[in-house]
Amino acid sequence: MDRPAKLTVQGFDIYKNALSRPQQEDLRDAVRDIIRAAPLIRPVTPSGKAMSVRMSAAGRLGWITDRAGYRYSATYPGVRGREQADGQAGEQEWPPIPEQILDIWHHMTGIARTPDCCLVNYYDTSARMGMHQDRDEGDFDWPVLSISLGDTATFRMGGVKRGDPTSSVRLESGDIVVMGGAARLAYHGVDRILPGTSTLLRDGGRINLTLRVVDHG
Repeated sequence: MDRPAKLTVQGFDIYKNALSRPQQEDLRDAVRDIIRAAPLIRPVTPSGKAMSVRMSAAGRLGWITDRAGYRYSATYPGVRGREQADGQAGEQEWPPIPEQILDIWHHMTGIARTPDCCLVNYYDTSARMGMHQDRDEGDFDWPVLSISLGDTATFRMGGVKRGDPTSSVRLESGDIVVMGGAARLAYHGVDRILPGTSTLLRDGGRINLTLRVVDHG
């Protein structure tokens, strides 16, 4: 894939139309494989409030939230309390990150190291994501890469303080955002999903893939 033109907004590097329709369809199918292995769950915040976004993940670690707090886990929480096929209660590891997703990470960031986590967020037409920082990782020197698939989202970007001024941009299917440098700890969120703006997902909505290096090294 060629490196697309870059638009920088408040330190966020935004690559519009970075992925062709066939590439988007390939990623969509790869995400379906992830979700078959680790079905989407609707997590709760430490306060017990259910999030509007449903989540899964791939990689060595997955980001999770529940009453115990925000953190990364090596195992998928959706099987807790279930019996495995061998009759032993246990937890399963996350599925591996598909190669086509890793290829995008390496191409867009120029970094040889493989990310530890590919967080999969599914937004239906009513889902939102409040302004937040990605700060559960052990090293903030690595960028965060975000891939948008499906319906358009209104993406809001701020500064490193919650009250800093914000800007908004519409992220369409196939757009990529890289958060590094000064933007690595900037606040950001999704204000709304614009239904019917993409035909990529059969039932509509938006998938966001977020690639992160979690550990030092």
